[in-house]
Amino acid sequence: MSQTFATPQDVEDAYYDAIDERDLEAMMAVWEDSEQTACLLPMMPLQRGPAAIREAWRPLLAGQVTLDMEIRHLGWIELGEIAIHLVEERVQAPGQAGRQAVYASNLYRKGSAGWRLLMHQNSPTPPAPGLKMPDLG
Repeated sequence: MSQTFATPQDVEDAYYDAIDERDLEAMMAVWEDSEQTACLLPMMPLQRGPAAIREAWRPLLAGQVTLDMEIRHLGWIELGEIAIHLVEERVQAPGQAGRQAVYASNLYRKGSAGWRLLMHQNSPTPPAPGLKMPDLG
């Protein structure tokens, strides 16, 4: 982890740049070097620690599909050495008519080497007004 991030936003920018550039090493440079790290991507099990996170991202960044992603900030919470960014990831895959929205929470922690990503979690957005939620029971 040679790169120092001065702010949580610097980490977030580097995280989404790594996705855009499909750069696994740049992706791993944003994460805290701790077994406390956690990554929960849609339709995947929870990944804990740098090794598991690397293996989850490896096929996603090495694949043939390039995603066009726009990020919209919904809110920030900053409490000393912890920051939480709530964002909407608007993703367009090749051949897709429009963008699909996914909500994400990015949790950052400041340590001796600057800010790092501690947790990333995605969840689907709620259905459009007037659409009924499926019965999960």
